[in-house]
Amino acid sequence: MKLAIVIAAYNEENSIHSTLSSLPKKLDGINCIVPIVVDDGSTDRTGELAEEAGAQVLTHLINRGQGAALKTGFDYAVKYGYDLVVTFDADGQHQSEDIPALIRPIVDGKVEVTLGSRFKGKKAINMSYSRKIVLLIGVIFTRLISRISVTDTHNGLRAFSRKALQTIELMQDKMEHASEILDQISRHKLSFMEVPVTIKYSDYSLQKGQRSSQALKIALTILFYKMVR
Repeated sequence: MKLAIVIAAYNEENSIHSTLSSLPKKLDGINCIVPIVVDDGSTDRTGELAEEAGAQVLTHLINRGQGAALKTGFDYAVKYGYDLVVTFDADGQHQSEDIPALIRPIVDGKVEVTLGSRFKGKKAINMSYSRKIVLLIGVIFTRLISRISVTDTHNGLRAFSRKALQTIELMQDKMEHASEILDQISRHKLSFMEVPVTIKYSDYSLQKGQRSSQALKIALTILFYKMVR
């Protein structure tokens, strides 16, 4: 099996090398592991450093957003015959040690999608109380709107089978893509399971990451998307 680890990156020259260096080189049941960095219009050396670290780099000429970057990575993975894809953040929040457990249910043919959850047995290190509340409200919103039973939303550590990649069609260019993925899993009845993962927040990742204040905008965008779909 061929695994692509897709990393959307925008101005991540301070973290991209360490992120890529942390990724596994070998996994049970996987013959080929390729990190694919989608440089989303960076104005720093993100793409150059990713290439030096051995990644396949795809480049957006302008900054389009994380959803658009992941779609570029997904399309590339499908075109070049990858069997599964893991999405992994560039800012150091995700732990590569979680990847084997994340892909195992897909490799074993049990499900088409696995979703990382920071609220299922592992932990979120240095997460603020306000962010936790926003995330839990997001869980309630997602369960009501998308009719999918999850314990975590907007967790960027996920894995997809080739079938899932060919089924999910991302339309949201920015952070709304995370809710859109859950909505499409539910709508297309793709089999899925959550896998406990650890998220480590640092001053750098908190500065780079999604703001809690964006939650309302994301919710309104998803509601509009569902109404006009």
